[in-house]
Amino acid sequence: MNQDMKKQRAAEAALEFVRDGAIVGVGTGSTVNYFIEGLASLRHRIAGAVSSSVVSSQRLEAHGIPVLDLNATGELEVYVDGADEATRALHLIKGGGGALTREKIVAACARSFVCIVDDQKVVDRLGRFPLPVEVIPMARGYVARQLVRLGGQPAWREGVVTDNGNHILDVRNLSIDDPVALETEINQVAGVVTVGLFARRPADVLLVGTATDVVTLARDA
Repeated sequence: MNQDMKKQRAAEAALEFVRDGAIVGVGTGSTVNYFIEGLASLRHRIAGAVSSSVVSSQRLEAHGIPVLDLNATGELEVYVDGADEATRALHLIKGGGGALTREKIVAACARSFVCIVDDQKVVDRLGRFPLPVEVIPMARGYVARQLVRLGGQPAWREGVVTDNGNHILDVRNLSIDDPVALETEINQVAGVVTVGLFARRPADVLLVGTATDVVTLARDA
């Protein structure tokens, strides 16, 4: 089975977490696109969606799903999103698509964060995928120097401007032994908007699409 089928399997499993009348937080990326397709079949049963990116908003609207302002909705019941890497502790690296800041905001506002991935995204230790860091443009050089001091090799994702008007540094070769501590440390660097480590607020449920089924991993309460 190819990876697209595994992604679709995980995405369809996430539909079980969508309740009637809910406002659903929706993330960004190829796996989420399958979730949006499935959510379209439930559009008459939900109140709408809050999206983490312009691209996802456009896709939701094309399927007839109202896109709502998070400031008006308040707390969300569930947020469904993918990840670039995930551990069995449900710590994540996100931001390959450049929407990490809005994704982190929507995740923070959700009572339950359901992450959907294919089995190739599950790792024993984060860091094989370059860690995205969204930065204020004028601080890009300064932040890069601080990341070098932490042992990383940052590279500017040239030509990419986030939906927030910022730049992204992709950091390779970081030792992510303590994801929570590293997330806190990088977020404290002046000029950092946020880092693509989702460890302080990890996923609550990880749905992993495999060649035969969907494996569900849940975080202890």
